[in-house]
Amino acid sequence: MEFPGFVNETIIDTTVDDFWADWAEANGGCRREDEGEREPAAAMAERDGQPDSASELDGEPAMDDVPELDGAIKQNESDDGSIQAPDVGMQFDSKEAVYDFYKAYGKRLGFPVRTRSTTKHKNGVDMVGVLLECSHAGSRSTRSKNQLKPQPSMQMGCGAKIRARTNYEGLWEISKICLEHNHPMSPTKARLFRCYRTLTPQAMRQVAINDVAGIRLHKTFNAAVVEAGGYDQLPFIEKDCRNYIEKVRQLRLGSGDAMALQEFFSKMQAQSPGFFYVLDLDDESRLRNVFWADSRCRYAYKDFGDVITFDTTYLTNRYDMPFAPFVGVNHHGQSSLLGCGLISNEDTQTFVWLFTAWLECMEGRAPMGIITDQDRAMQNAIQIVFPNTRHRWCLWHIMKKVPEKMGGITEKKEILDAIHESIYDSQYIPQFEQSWNDMIQRYSLQDHEWLVVMYNERHR
Repeated sequence: MEFPGFVNETIIDTTVDDFWADWAEANGGCRREDEGEREPAAAMAERDGQPDSASELDGEPAMDDVPELDGAIKQNESDDGSIQAPDVGMQFDSKEAVYDFYKAYGKRLGFPVRTRSTTKHKNGVDMVGVLLECSHAGSRSTRSKNQLKPQPSMQMGCGAKIRARTNYEGLWEISKICLEHNHPMSPTKARLFRCYRTLTPQAMRQVAINDVAGIRLHKTFNAAVVEAGGYDQLPFIEKDCRNYIEKVRQLRLGSGDAMALQEFFSKMQAQSPGFFYVLDLDDESRLRNVFWADSRCRYAYKDFGDVITFDTTYLTNRYDMPFAPFVGVNHHGQSSLLGCGLISNEDTQTFVWLFTAWLECMEGRAPMGIITDQDRAMQNAIQIVFPNTRHRWCLWHIMKKVPEKMGGITEKKEILDAIHESIYDSQYIPQFEQSWNDMIQRYSLQDHEWLVVMYNERHR
């Protein structure tokens, strides 16, 4: 039936009536409201051998704590507050209320939902119809050439859907439904479907703050899990946090600065063919990481690149970005710059990108040794990009941490002197071992966690 003043959405090639006629013919037991009495959902479930309530799914009780939906008419809720199954004639105040209702119903039963199409008034502005369906609807042809390993897809031809249209009272009314699914339900895992996941403003703020502070994402997520009381209590997963951080991780450049940087690099490359640079852009073409090296850096590496140091403790004052130089030592004992980068984050993925860019610049020749601080992400990236390079920790960084690590000990000054003596005055390995063990015994430091780790990792 056609309503005066309604036009069909261009997404659907056929008319709405033709679409639903073909669909109803292919899906037995699903009727329109003008085709007589509809088969009850319970009867459909009993006929298919499926439970007619969430309480029978996965052995879980029915949800009785679903929050009241804004804009939904009270008749759409049962006496105990749980969400009823969709039925022809249910009314809502808005299209959003219809969607929220179907989402709550889908989450209770354990299937994802999505908007298939919308219908506008002939004025092209007012929305008058919406078609919601199970996300397992449709089918997708695989592009995989290997027939034994087809590309995975959520689409499996499920026909479950509802349609709602505005009535003459201005309310949104469900006019057509089909509640049959051709796939198993999973109420316990429904929270993992994308349509039910949402990163709260508080979580976004905490993730962003911790990222700037250098706290690893998995630690931030684990803290959120503990605070919420378990993984199943969070409305998001770690991947959502990672995707959000990827959007906010970019070089903190002012308006036009990124373009000016690229223009400068292009100019330098035109003047010196040996100038090398790489720009790392995110999915939205925003600048994220930068690496560059001039011809002098590349020539110097050929002669003085046996052992290099890599450090990210420098920060540019204006943009607050880690500056990451590769430095060698020439035959005069002077530092020689071998390339440098600006990075937006200090995680393994970023370091892998930077090391790979530097290795490409140096024609694939990895250094024999590399000296860094004790950063775990940096260590992981070195194992990936430079698997045959000897990795050593910078002694200066280690000694800088000693006063802080000994802060709560009464004999702090004596211990600091003993550590310096063991490290700097020992000329042979047995001499160091004896001096270190004497210090540990003298000040009863056998259980000092940091000293134990340093001793066990002394080969670095």
